[in-house]
Amino acid sequence: MDKAVSRTLWIDYLRSFITVLVIAHHSSLAYTTFASFNKTAYITSTNPIVDSQRWVGLDIFENFNDVFFMSLMFFIAGLFLFKSIQKKGALAFSRDRVYRLLIPFLLGGTLLNLLAYFPAYKVAHDSNDIAAYVKDFFFVEQWPVGPPWFIWVLFVFNIVFALIYSLRKKWQSSELLFNVDWGKKPLGFILGWFLFTFILYVPFAFWLGVSNWTGFGPFDFQLNRALMYFGYFILGTAIGNTSFNDSIFNPTSSLVRNWKWWVFLSALTYTILTIFPATLTKMVKQNQLSELVAYLIYFSIYVASCTLSCIAFITMFRATVSTPKKWWNSLSDNAYLIYLVHYVFIVWSQYLLLEAPFPAFVKFLITFVVSVSASWAVSILIRKNAFLRRYL
Repeated sequence: MDKAVSRTLWIDYLRSFITVLVIAHHSSLAYTTFASFNKTAYITSTNPIVDSQRWVGLDIFENFNDVFFMSLMFFIAGLFLFKSIQKKGALAFSRDRVYRLLIPFLLGGTLLNLLAYFPAYKVAHDSNDIAAYVKDFFFVEQWPVGPPWFIWVLFVFNIVFALIYSLRKKWQSSELLFNVDWGKKPLGFILGWFLFTFILYVPFAFWLGVSNWTGFGPFDFQLNRALMYFGYFILGTAIGNTSFNDSIFNPTSSLVRNWKWWVFLSALTYTILTIFPATLTKMVKQNQLSELVAYLIYFSIYVASCTLSCIAFITMFRATVSTPKKWWNSLSDNAYLIYLVHYVFIVWSQYLLLEAPFPAFVKFLITFVVSVSASWAVSILIRKNAFLRRYL
């Protein structure tokens, strides 16, 4: 995101909050009840480090995040693209994306992942052989991408957008679509968002499954959600091409003023998503429901949870963020670099806590606090360099 055209306080704060939520998400994965570790190829494990201490509460937290937060990140990433490309032009914009996204992904992502995954190799092979680890990293584990996968996918989305920018006159239709006063028609807006997500997610979930990663080397991505992520990114660019602060997300609109209802409905829908699958499974086993219908019901609830969670966080931040705070400004300024470096601190913290006699939640909390603090501090130090600060 180009900071020169993106200093909208509530969006800055929402973006940095989601970054912190990503860190919390990754901090929890060593302690979920479904965590598993494969010594033969640790990249197939649910997390590079898996602890013996588990807590089902972290399953609920992790799954809640997984339903919506990457989609919301792609949506936010698209919001200011029109303004950025209009200011710079397609060529300069694309060159900027290479410096800001592709190079940090290839260099920073690879070097940082080499640091991050070493504890997993130690656990799997009981070895400190650096040369053997590097060989294993590239040829056995196939160059693990880790969290930076978001960065290379975002780079591709940006370049695709730049390539079709020559057709920008057709994008003016977004102004007609989103300048309808949807802020005063919140149920229509939410229903439209739900149907949009349903179309982008459900057919591919049926076809490809719900957890299907593919790619080559570090260029790995979640196949069944690729179209949904791109759709949310384009939705962000379309809404960003309007005066959304004064229309859809106007703080006086019904959509924003009722943010507490959307938060409540988001929590309720996710609760149903968590509890109801057992009932659906039972009904299928008792031939009360076909498997196809059961999956259709489940995916519909999943889509509703994703939709309502996105809208809840967007409207909550729009309604409640009005005054800048120095510490949160710093968090926002450093959010991108925090995202890039945080995994090193998470995996090493989880590794060093393996033998600690603490319950799962305490280990999670230590990992989370250490990772946020250390990533933030490192980011501040790195960005003291004027050149790096320009892009990171």
